[in-house]
Amino acid sequence: MSTIGERLRRARKDRKVTQVELAERTGVAHSTVVRIERGQAKPRIETVWAFAEALGVDPKWLAFGEDRKDTER
Repeated sequence: MSTIGERLRRARKDRKVTQVELAERTGVAHSTVVRIERGQAKPRIETVWAFAEALGVDPKWLAFGEDRKDTER
């Protein structure tokens, strides 16, 4: 099973978004994005929702690996 950091990295790279761009889109510090992707930090639920919205993925998939990756059904 993948971690939230691995899912975040995969979604971000699939959409060709840099860590800096994701940080700017969500108002999260770049260092926080890096730490979450590396598994060194756990995001708050508000941050998960912001990442999901910015990347167009299902928040449940991002947080838990459940459901579909894309929000488009």
